[in-house]
Amino acid sequence: MTGLPNRALFMDRLKRLAEKAKRKPDNLFALLFLDLDQFKLINDSLGHLVGDQLIVAFARRLEHELRSTDIVSRFTEGHALARLGGDEFTVLLDDLQHASDALRIAERIGEALKQPFNISGNEIFASVSIGVSLSSTGFERPEDLLRDADTAMYRAKSARRGSVELFDSEMRASAVARLQMETDLRQAADRHEFCNWYQLIVNLKTAQVRGLEALVRWRHPSNRLIEPGEFISIAEETGIIIPLGRQVLKQACRQLYAWQQLDASETPLMVSVNLSRKQLLQTDLISDIREELDDVGIDPSCLKLEITESMVMLNPERAKTTLRELKALGVRIAMDDFGTGYSSLSYLHKLPLDALKVDRSFVSQIESDAEKLEIVRTIITLAHNLGLEVIAEGIETREQMFILRELGCELGQGYLFSRPLDADAATDLLIAEPVW
Repeated sequence: MTGLPNRALFMDRLKRLAEKAKRKPDNLFALLFLDLDQFKLINDSLGHLVGDQLIVAFARRLEHELRSTDIVSRFTEGHALARLGGDEFTVLLDDLQHASDALRIAERIGEALKQPFNISGNEIFASVSIGVSLSSTGFERPEDLLRDADTAMYRAKSARRGSVELFDSEMRASAVARLQMETDLRQAADRHEFCNWYQLIVNLKTAQVRGLEALVRWRHPSNRLIEPGEFISIAEETGIIIPLGRQVLKQACRQLYAWQQLDASETPLMVSVNLSRKQLLQTDLISDIREELDDVGIDPSCLKLEITESMVMLNPERAKTTLRELKALGVRIAMDDFGTGYSSLSYLHKLPLDALKVDRSFVSQIESDAEKLEIVRTIITLAHNLGLEVIAEGIETREQMFILRELGCELGQGYLFSRPLDADAATDLLIAEPVW
């Protein structure tokens, strides 16, 4: 498809360089492993034809960037660039003077590939994560260098998409641990080891509890309670996020029904559940949610689904269609982390939203940072002009609460009101009707 050498030709070239390095230990070469970030999501949202066109455009830009690199121009045989398959590419750099040469080239390639691609009328931003392995780190087989570069690439992707990482021995141990984590996660989904913890969402004017946000935890067989920061990214990459998301939704709806039986207030409690990128692209998402609501028997308006800006901006039209179908079910929709992702102002008024959530990174500094205060004020004003409710995250002090209330923010959550609690502790807190 791209006209580039395939894996077989690449491995032949790599073996020859490895043999040369063993004859001449001073000969330094590097292997770059490149992987397009979020390519599967691009494929799923825009279609495989656009995905294929992006791969070809990516290959051409990569070739152009390598041709303009002095070091690569010294190749006199074989190929420096290859496509292993899918969205994975490799580059061999021979006759290097210093390890920094490989890093410099990798960073240059990464910057060039951050520029948008225009594919069939779609402007696509597709950064690349790059792992680098050096012959000087030692290897027994040529395949070891490919494995090491692949490991470094995953480190780059998990640390910050679009970055470059140089392999070191500690990464190998981390890779083994990650593989074990993935295996354990798959078993966890089958064994229903995921459980919800809940954080109160409070009306800032009346002090009444309006709802709770479901926050997933993993009760590992070792009896360790693992927070999502340790496993959600792996669950996303592997697709485990789909069964995990179903379990979170099911638990949250059933728990909400139980709480509503205890709650005698005129305004029924709500529960908020976060949707992942892959869930938003699920073809059966709507039917899954409809089935769960029917089974449990709760009012759809008591379920609030939270999405992020970056999820929407990956494919705004697809997201808009899905969100409208969700709204047709009667559920409520909130945009989480507003102001921290891609700019979605041009789409915001087109989306069927009910609420905006102000990110904790703004809330935590509104007492001391005038700029953050103005950002929060602007978000609240924008939301109200669009007829949306505002929820502030990460409220930890009474001063923050008072400022947000004066700015017109309706709802808040954070450690000031409660830390995340398991279902039993949250029930006790609801019965006690907490006030501040």
